[in-house]
Amino acid sequence: MSHSLFDSILQPSQILSGENLRDRYHHIWHTDKPLKAICVLLPTSTQEVSDIMKICHQQLSPVVVHGGLTNLVGSTETSGHEVVISTEKLNLIEEIDTSSRTMTVQSGVILETIHNAAGEKDLLFPLNFGARGSAQIGGVISTNAGGLRVLKYGMTRQLILGLEAVLADGTIISSMKKIIKDNSAYDLKQLFIGSEGTLGIITRAILKLEEAPKSRNAAYIGFNSYDKVVAFLKFMDSNLAGKLSGFELIWRNSYEQMTSTSDAVRPPLPYDYNYYVLIESLGSHTQNDHEEFQNLLEHALENELILDAVMAQSLSDVEWFFRIREDVNNLVDFMKHDQHFDISLPIPLIGDYIAERYKSLKEIDGVEQVYAFGHVADGNIHFMIGKSNLSLELKRTIDHCIYNGLKSIGGSVSAEHGIGTHKKDYLELCRSTEEIALMKSLKAAMDPKGLLNPGKVL
Repeated sequence: MSHSLFDSILQPSQILSGENLRDRYHHIWHTDKPLKAICVLLPTSTQEVSDIMKICHQQLSPVVVHGGLTNLVGSTETSGHEVVISTEKLNLIEEIDTSSRTMTVQSGVILETIHNAAGEKDLLFPLNFGARGSAQIGGVISTNAGGLRVLKYGMTRQLILGLEAVLADGTIISSMKKIIKDNSAYDLKQLFIGSEGTLGIITRAILKLEEAPKSRNAAYIGFNSYDKVVAFLKFMDSNLAGKLSGFELIWRNSYEQMTSTSDAVRPPLPYDYNYYVLIESLGSHTQNDHEEFQNLLEHALENELILDAVMAQSLSDVEWFFRIREDVNNLVDFMKHDQHFDISLPIPLIGDYIAERYKSLKEIDGVEQVYAFGHVADGNIHFMIGKSNLSLELKRTIDHCIYNGLKSIGGSVSAEHGIGTHKKDYLELCRSTEEIALMKSLKAAMDPKGLLNPGKVL
């Protein structure tokens, strides 16, 4: 297929090929590896995406969609025979409706830009995670991203009111409604949320906003018992009356590494505990909420629910606390090679399951570092494994160690990162044969020629 086929629908500046691909890549952590593709196309509208897909459908050309390139499961990887559609020029915030508390955006808008725009209107788009400065909302929706506030606000799926997407044959499916309740037959937008670009290309969305909180409190808490972590979660959630927005758990060795690289991430608590919890609450009254938060921590200390605590005394303290949790480069930068996991499992079983994996992983020849942390309030734990080599045998041995046991306890190999290419061999551990068969039927019905993100997920 020749990139010249797109000359009639796009401007020359919207078509990159040949030497112009040398500065493109498939992931922000692999900028030293030039992208392999027929061409990169830069549409500026849903109609242009539709026109591109009509040509690709006619030419039987596979298509991979690129957004912020922060995906961690290989969904943006290419082999060289694909057309890449980048959504970077679909970057308009079309409307902020303060009465409906909605924002209408194109799919290439960066998450942090959405945060800032909402904040200017005293509103909040609550989805939040470390890659917010690079991740584009289309990719966020395509992977049903989670992040740091799922406990209070839910996954991306709960924050999308309307959606527009282009099918493999160029058909535009548009359901751009601001209404919260719409029980009129199948909710088609849900097919595209979390499907990793395999069923359609998301081009526009209507986001559900919240009133901006007037207070934000945070603290680090020390524990030696996982059971105490769970008890403290229940205590704080019940007493904060809906204001608990984050509850992050960091294992001791992870905390030590995360807080040892610079003064910007200096440790709020000493290295005396087995577990560290970062807790956040969002409320409506600065002084009252601060006092309530502090009183609950003091009560927890007096009643031995916790061993130690340090509370943020300013917004800069809150940002410092979260910088520790979010900057995973403080782990990755000290690994020769890294392997990432985000598993989901029942909250009461997390302590024992992770302890067993720590022990087993350290017995594997080639494993050099093991770090665990995650969103314990929603059962999502991340592993980062440092290893000595990139052999397929070592990768599979580590995969088996992490995933073995999830099926029997009703867990999942992916809590929020998706499946992509890296996890599709393990999909059967968390989906039944019948579920996978139905997924394949949906894929065959919506993309019968298998053009959209081929080889991913299924």
